[in-house]
Amino acid sequence: MYLAIDIGATKTLIALFSRRGRVVRRIKFPTSQGSKTFINTLVDKLGSFRKYRVNGIVVAIPGIVQKNYSVRFGNREWGDIDIYTPIKSLFDCPIYFENDANLATIYEAHGLPGRTVFLTFSTGIGGGIAEKDRIVNSADFEPGHWMYHYDDKTAEWEDIAAASAIGKKYHIDAATSLRGKKVMQDIAARMYLGLPDIVAKYHPDTIILGGPMGKIFRLYCRYIPKISGAKYRRPKRPLESVIYGCYIYARQQEQK
Repeated sequence: MYLAIDIGATKTLIALFSRRGRVVRRIKFPTSQGSKTFINTLVDKLGSFRKYRVNGIVVAIPGIVQKNYSVRFGNREWGDIDIYTPIKSLFDCPIYFENDANLATIYEAHGLPGRTVFLTFSTGIGGGIAEKDRIVNSADFEPGHWMYHYDDKTAEWEDIAAASAIGKKYHIDAATSLRGKKVMQDIAARMYLGLPDIVAKYHPDTIILGGPMGKIFRLYCRYIPKISGAKYRRPKRPLESVIYGCYIYARQQEQK
């Protein structure tokens, strides 16, 4: 079995996978503001998984992984913290850390031919690039910070097209609840802004539009202009790409 730990800005999800990729058990809890409280809660929740035979653990980090145990979080001012040691004290198996966007990319691009760009439209815009079920090393892949002009203002793409930005535009909490042709056309126009530049720079065969906005992909995708050489695709699991990416990554590491 394999443990996936997805540490998010507001919640942390722990999922136990069978060898065949079925989720056997899952626990979700709020991500604490303080690092010490968070680690204590994580250890407490992980304790209930000790009765299982765990072959590998993958921890998804919303930030930078350093030396496989010290991590810098992009959504918390925690600095570098050691998560490896507390987890290792509970489980005698390999433990891997990887960026959450990379893991989501690994899952959503799994089995697709050619090069795939995965984009997550959530609080911001992130993602990754994959070929042959492996992440392509692209440290400069930060399309959410590219600048565009839309709706009489110039701003970063994620301030125009992320799910949070779209929700703010329409004064609602969840952009995925939006409906209507004109609204979908506006969403499509916002999300399209960075796509031509992504195609020109990275030459993907497939672009997956994921994150929360992936839930309503079928509603707006018809209004996104086509780009020669690349096709759009909805995510397989818009809100669970990361934990399933953890499972695939664990199997890949096991087979090395």
